[in-house]
Amino acid sequence: MSIKRKRNKKNQLRELDPFLEREQARYGQALPSREFILEVLEKQGVPISEPKLVKLLGITPEESEFFHRRLSAMIREGQIICNRKGDICVTDKLELVKGTVLGHSDGFGFLAPDEGGADLFLSPREMHKVLHGDRVIARVTNIVDRRGRQECRIIRVLESVNTQLVGRLFEEHGIFFVVAEDKRVNQDILIPKENIMGAHAGQVVMVRIIQQPREHAQPIGHIIEILGDYAAPGMEIEIALRKFDLPHEFPPEVEQNSVRFPKKVLKKDLAKREDIRHLPLVTIDSETARDFDDAVYCQQEGKDYRLFVAIADVSHYVRDQDALDREAFNRGNSVYFPRRVIPMLPEVLSNGLCSLNPQVDRLCMVCEMLWSARGELVEYRFYPAVMLSHARLTYNIVAGMLDQPKESAAREHAPLLPHIRLLYKLFKVLNKSRIKRGAIDFETVETEMVFNDQGKIEQIYPVKRNDAHRLIEECMLAANVCAADFLQKHEQPVLYRIHEGPTDEKLLALRDFLKEFGLQLRGGDKPQAKDYARTLDHIKERADAQLLQTVMLRSLSQAMYSPDNIGHFGLAYEMYTHFTSPIRRYPDLLVHRAIKAVLAGKQYAPGDWHEIGKHCSQTERRADEATREVQSWLKCFYMQDKIGDCFDGVVTGVTAFGLFVTLNEIYVEGLVYISELPSDYFQHDAVKHILRGERSGISFRLGDKLRVKLVRVDLATRKIDFILADNGMGKKSGK
Repeated sequence: MSIKRKRNKKNQLRELDPFLEREQARYGQALPSREFILEVLEKQGVPISEPKLVKLLGITPEESEFFHRRLSAMIREGQIICNRKGDICVTDKLELVKGTVLGHSDGFGFLAPDEGGADLFLSPREMHKVLHGDRVIARVTNIVDRRGRQECRIIRVLESVNTQLVGRLFEEHGIFFVVAEDKRVNQDILIPKENIMGAHAGQVVMVRIIQQPREHAQPIGHIIEILGDYAAPGMEIEIALRKFDLPHEFPPEVEQNSVRFPKKVLKKDLAKREDIRHLPLVTIDSETARDFDDAVYCQQEGKDYRLFVAIADVSHYVRDQDALDREAFNRGNSVYFPRRVIPMLPEVLSNGLCSLNPQVDRLCMVCEMLWSARGELVEYRFYPAVMLSHARLTYNIVAGMLDQPKESAAREHAPLLPHIRLLYKLFKVLNKSRIKRGAIDFETVETEMVFNDQGKIEQIYPVKRNDAHRLIEECMLAANVCAADFLQKHEQPVLYRIHEGPTDEKLLALRDFLKEFGLQLRGGDKPQAKDYARTLDHIKERADAQLLQTVMLRSLSQAMYSPDNIGHFGLAYEMYTHFTSPIRRYPDLLVHRAIKAVLAGKQYAPGDWHEIGKHCSQTERRADEATREVQSWLKCFYMQDKIGDCFDGVVTGVTAFGLFVTLNEIYVEGLVYISELPSDYFQHDAVKHILRGERSGISFRLGDKLRVKLVRVDLATRKIDFILADNGMGKKSGK
C-alpha cells in the first residue's frame, strides 16, 4: 500500500498535464507532453539536469528510454538545449534564435529566423560549421558588419539537411575533394581515396556526406554515383535533377502498378459517363507537346455559344493515396527541360491512357458552359464523359487556318474549319470581357532553343504568341473559373490558385518610379488589376513601354496554391483554381477529385489543405528554378566560342554591383560589373532602378539600350560577364 501511495505522489505533477489524454491516444502511453515539459522547465526558473527532470516528472524505468527520445526530439527541433554542464534549458528563455542557414557563394551566409524578421549575418568562420539549408540555433551578437547587418553565432546544429550532393571531383597534391554544384554550399567535401569508387578528377559525381562539417573540420564524403564528363550531352539536366532533389525515377511499386493499366479504354469504364464521342473536339497545343490534357469544341445556340472543355480524367486511374498518387504528390508537377520532360505520371498514363490523343476513346471530365454574345456566363455543368479527339492541331496550324482559310492548313482540316472559326468568335467575345474585367496582360517574350546532334544550342529565337494561344488560354480560364465557383458553392474545400496584389512597400516604390515618368497608378491604397491594366494601356505606344511594364510586373507577388480564397489579382477573378492540367499538375488532380465528390454527394478530404497547398507551391518553385538553371548552363555553353564579340542589349536588372544586360535576338543575360563602368563612384537607387555617377552624372537605368562585349563565360557558376563596348555608354544626367 505504501509503495502505491508513493508512486501516486510521484505522478501527481504529471496528472496536471492538459494533454495527457492526447498522448495516451497517440502513443499508447501517457508520457508528459512537450508542452508540459516546457512548462515544468520554465517554472523551475533555472536549467536542470535530465536525471532531476526524470525524478520531478516521476518517469519510471520502463518509460525512461521513450522519455529520453522525446527530449532528443525537442533538442532537434530547438525547443530545448543543453548547456555546457549538460543541463536542460528552454531555448526561448536564452534569447536564442532558431532558423535556416542560407549560404552564399562568397563564403558568408545568413540565418533566416523561423519567427520572421530580418536575416542575420553569418561570417565565413560561422559558415565553416554548417552547410546551406541546415537548421540551427544561434545567438545574436552585438556585432554589426560594415553594411549594417546584425551578426549571429551558431550555438547548435539542429539538423544537417545535406546528406547527398552533386558536384565535380577534383584532385590536388593527392587529395580528392568534391566541389558542390550548388554554389551556396561553399565547403569542399573531402573524399578519402578508398571512397573514390573509380571516379576520375573532373567527372560529375554524387557524394554521400558521411561526416558533417565542424568548426575545425571539413565535411567528408563517399562517392555513390558517377554521372560522367561535365560537358557530356544532357549532363546539365542530370546535374539539375540532383541539385534540386527532383524525383526522376519512379519507385518499383509505381512501376509495378503501372503494368496493370490496359492499352485502351475498357467498356466497363464507360458506366455512368456521358458519351460525347460525336462532338468534334480537338486538341490545340505546341508542336513539341507530347501529353494532351485538354480538348475544346464550340457550337452556336441562337446568339449564345456552348463551349465544351474536356479534360483528361486522370483521377479515374490515379486513386487517392495509392502508390501512383503518393508519387504524383511527391513530384507535384511535371518538369519541362529543353529536350526532356520529367513527368508527374508514368508514361503509360501521361502519354497513353490519360493523353487525349486523336482518334481514340478517352475518359474525361467535362466543363460545359453557355456564354452569351456579351461574354456573360449563363450556365455551366460538370460531368464525367467519354470522348474522341477528332484532330491533334497546333497553335501554328490553327493560326494558319484562321489567317489563310484557302491555304493548305485550312484545306487539310476543312471539316473542322467552321468549328475553329466559331471558337475564334467566342474567343473575341471572352477577350472583350477580359478587357472589361480589367485583367492584366503583360507582354513577355518566351524563347525556343534549337539543338544540334550533340545536344547543344544551335539557335535561340523568340516564340510569338498568336490568337490560337490566346483562344485556348481563354477557354481554360473559363473552365477554371467555373470549377472554383462550383466547389465554393458546394462548400467543398480545394486548392485555389491565388495571387495577391502588391505589398504596401512595393506599391509605394512603384508609384515613386512612375512619378519619374509623369505617370500614376490609380486605385489608392488598394489598386485593382484594372488600375494596372489602365496604366499598361496608356503606356503601350511609348518607347519606354517595356521598361515601365517590367517594373510594374516586378511589383506583384507570385501566384500560389492555398485553400484560402483571396482571389486572383492579375486575372481579376474573385475565385480561380486549376482544373485543366491534371496530367502535369497535382492541384488539378485534386480539383477533379473534389468535383467528383460533390457530384456524388460526398466531400473530398485528402488531408491538411494548407500543407498540401504549401507543398504544391514549393514543387512548382523547385521546377522553375531547375529549368532556369539548365537554360542558363546551355546558354553559357552556347556563348563560349563568342568571347570577344560585341552585341546590342537591354538593361534588365540594376543592382548595387552592376547591370544585368539581356542581348537582343538571342536573349542571353550577363552582367556588367560596376567596376567596368566609366571611372566614377556610382550610387544605386533601388526605387528608380538606376545607377548614377556622382562626378560624371552618367546614369544607367533599367530598360536602357547598351552595346556590350563578351569577356568571360563560366560554366561552373553559370555566369556571363560583359564590358561596355566603345559606344555602349550610359546617359548623361543633370540630376
